Amino acid sequence: MELDKKEVKKLIENEIKNVQSNILELKDLTKPISPENSIGRISRMDAINNKSINEASLRKAEEKLSKLKVALSKIDDKDFGICVRCLKPIPVGRIMLMPQSNKCVNCA
Repeated sequence: MELDKKEVKKLIENEIKNVQSNILELKDLTKPISPENSIGRISRMDAINNKSINEASLRKAEEKLSKLKVALSKIDDKDFGICVRCLKPIPVGRIMLMPQSNKCVNCA
């Protein structure tokens, strides 16, 4: 199966839109919890725990967005789709699932 860079570019652009939307939602969920909210102690602890989980998800989403933007900027390079570690072609299936990846499965 041949790597279709136009298809991969479209996939990356769609993924960037999805991740940006996800980041906006996560930023809303990670806003500080106001102490004057009249919620119980257990509910407050649960809210703080959920906030921590959402903050971790936000960091991962921002990292993925950054990698997707790099992949989009390098899609026209002759070495796009080549593993940076072993210099072998990255399988098309992996590129379609994880277009931000610059390593093959074995090297990742």
